[in-house]
Amino acid sequence: MDFKIPYGRAGLEFALPDAQVLATLTSKANQFEPDKGQQDLVDQALANPIDSPGLSELAKGKDNVVIICSDHTRPVPSKFMIPPMLEQIRKGNSDANIKLLIATGFHRPSTEAEMIEKFGEEVVKNEKLIMHRSTNDEDMVDYGTLPSGGKLILNHHAVEADLLIAEGFIEPHFFAGYSGGRKSVLPGVASKETVLANHCGEFIAHPNARTGIIEGNPMHKDMVYAAEKAGLAFILNVAINEDKEIINAFAGDFKAAHKQGTDFVAELAGVEAVPADIAITTNGGYPLDQNIYQAVKGMTAAEATCKDGGVIIIAAECSDGHGGEAFYNTFLEAESIKEIRDEIASRDRTETVPDQWESQILARILDRFEVIMITAAPKKMVEDMYMHKAESMDEAIKMAESLLANDKPEITVIPDGVGVIVQK
Repeated sequence: MDFKIPYGRAGLEFALPDAQVLATLTSKANQFEPDKGQQDLVDQALANPIDSPGLSELAKGKDNVVIICSDHTRPVPSKFMIPPMLEQIRKGNSDANIKLLIATGFHRPSTEAEMIEKFGEEVVKNEKLIMHRSTNDEDMVDYGTLPSGGKLILNHHAVEADLLIAEGFIEPHFFAGYSGGRKSVLPGVASKETVLANHCGEFIAHPNARTGIIEGNPMHKDMVYAAEKAGLAFILNVAINEDKEIINAFAGDFKAAHKQGTDFVAELAGVEAVPADIAITTNGGYPLDQNIYQAVKGMTAAEATCKDGGVIIIAAECSDGHGGEAFYNTFLEAESIKEIRDEIASRDRTETVPDQWESQILARILDRFEVIMITAAPKKMVEDMYMHKAESMDEAIKMAESLLANDKPEITVIPDGVGVIVQK
């Protein structure tokens, strides 16, 4: 069987013996054929908002308008989304002061080149872009307490807006259930302290903090509360296929529009697990596979279909390396995976450290499986994090066979690990 899977910008091609491949788990989003083009889908959503007045109507009399925008780590097709949002706002109030607040969450700031690639040169040149930095206390406003007990501290540009709106995309998310909607606020424009409280070890370990689950998810509850307190009035979220093309769009009330979006994505993304000795996965290619930190998401899809003691192979370019100093150092400095898991489990909600959530999930995976990365990240870095590095799929398969002591292991392939909800 011949495969081409997402990897960086170019993709990765390889072949596997037919007899060993049990299944290929793919989202139906890749076969979904929308009845309109990308721009028309966005325009249609804006023209037919869900449980909300239109954006131009909301903008009337609102002088200070803030659009929360996704950052460089998200494949949101903002070039199709931001211009019509700006047009609608200015139709309602031609004098509105509009700011694009880049929701970096806990990520590094985006570069100008990344912003131009994402929004287009015209938007970057002519609009006011503000980079959220979660560690800049002077940019924050204390808004009380989250349902979980953590402090709710948000970027002042967001909470001081007369009209706060957000763009984003909806995909399965490995602990928030789905991306999009309320996540633009928390973690998007929240302080470091608030992100740490929400991403605590207790919540990450919760059985409902998993891909495709919102009901009973404690992280989601905090996120919705934060969005309400911030006054998030309107969202434009899209669903995309493996080519990062818009296949549907949802605009309006942040809860109602997000719900319609997650229902749509759930229908397409749900796949049944097919347990195998080896699970091959990806993190969806660029920009989602820029670092090891992000690549943990793709590993969770394989986690749901790999047999205990099996091998996960993930193809993730990771041109930016590990993606988080604290994340990397957690593994570099630990004597064992058990030490990492025990240390995180011992911490109270108020004692969460940066990148702990990613460390916790990767340690959970490594406790049950061997992980081989096909990656551009340095070999030492990968091995410091208790994983193996391979230069090609052929090498990865041979390595997996050696680890399993089995020269004909059964294989399940997940071409896009962040695009599916693997159901056991």
